Amino acid sequence: MKLAVIGGGGVRSMFLAKSLAQRSDELGISSLCFMDNDETKLNIYGRMAKKTALYINPELDFELTTDAKAAVENADYVITTIREGGDEMRVRDERIALSLGVLGQETTGAAGFSFAIRSINVLAEYCELIKKYAKPDCKVFNFTNPAGVVSQTLRDMGYDFTYGICDAPSGMLNSFAKLYLAPEGSVKGEVYGLNHLSYFKSITLDGRDIMPELIENDEAYEKTDMRYFEKDLLRDRGCVLNEYLYYFYYREKALSNILNADKTRGEQICEINKAMTAELKKIDVENDFDTALKIFEKWYGERENNYMASETGVKRTVPWHFDINQKDSGGYAGVALRFIEIKNSQKPDSMILCVPNGGAIEGLADSDVVEITCDVTPDGVFPHRFGKVDEENLEIIRRVKIYERLASMAIREKSVKAAVEALTLHPLVNSYSIAKQLVGQYLDLNKKYTEGWK
Repeated sequence: MKLAVIGGGGVRSMFLAKSLAQRSDELGISSLCFMDNDETKLNIYGRMAKKTALYINPELDFELTTDAKAAVENADYVITTIREGGDEMRVRDERIALSLGVLGQETTGAAGFSFAIRSINVLAEYCELIKKYAKPDCKVFNFTNPAGVVSQTLRDMGYDFTYGICDAPSGMLNSFAKLYLAPEGSVKGEVYGLNHLSYFKSITLDGRDIMPELIENDEAYEKTDMRYFEKDLLRDRGCVLNEYLYYFYYREKALSNILNADKTRGEQICEINKAMTAELKKIDVENDFDTALKIFEKWYGERENNYMASETGVKRTVPWHFDINQKDSGGYAGVALRFIEIKNSQKPDSMILCVPNGGAIEGLADSDVVEITCDVTPDGVFPHRFGKVDEENLEIIRRVKIYERLASMAIREKSVKAAVEALTLHPLVNSYSIAKQLVGQYLDLNKKYTEGWK
């Protein structure tokens, strides 16, 4: 089995390589190909990923390339994780939104629309290559942000072999397993909503619903990403929330915290990645891997410990390090591997994916891509049916879904009108006049990608 990664020169490539290599024999993965169009990053982070994978499984056929066709040729699965425009464009996306007094977070906020303008047509080109050169039944797992808009648009373009993946829901479930001193993967969740806007209807351990006691558990607010919410909010909602719902339920706090911080999240990551890359450029990462790993741990640890700190004022306190030998959930690679595991078994099982709604949540269109617990079977992927869900939760979901539909239309049809309508309805913008300014500035920023817009 061949698995290709588009964006294999990203700073997170080692995590991906580690997870894939650890389960390669079990899942029958014999060939990995990491592709990136940034040769400098591929020669640093791609080589570190290859070194990691071959340390774990020396029998793997592991290729690094800048040739997308070669990467996807005869692939059984492809993971897409690209950052078109680089970290610098993320910084500019977020600052434009903040200058107009709205949140610029790149997945839930207005900046995500700018990122999507750059990402989607590039991803569509990769999907065309996959259709032409990969195995006929090749599946694509997209981790490129903003995953909600990207997943919706790729499906609207007819790429029905694509699935949006995110490690936020599974990461939260694994944090609950740790809290209960239970094995990883033993805590299950019934999830409905959208990417970075989902709700847990139930959370079970050994078949027992533990969600009511989690909501009352003070330790859960200290040791898991429930830390971003007040207990009264979760009591009111009667469920556990995806961490990114912080931006919706604490909008003014998030905006104030970011504006008062020294740096945005994008600026933090841009500076960390630049400094880390500059240090790693000075050494031979392949022949002095131990030194490279120390440099990586120093900088990536800083990045990890500052996750959502500017927005929430809450900083993670657990020291971070990279252990090649330690088994872990695998992040977004773990989500992709879970899909492969179920497919290989030929037995139905459940997992959380971004897929078309197909009647699973009443009040949404069948074609709306949702983040939801699904049954993966030999015959396909089928979302669990939730029927009528909490009215207040559905209201936020519907507003953001309408934004995603219109954003998809705007990008596919190169429509300024649809773009303005999309951002006007986005609950974190909620203003026609601001939406017009955002669209004007984002189209100007992305001139390279917006020829023919009208």
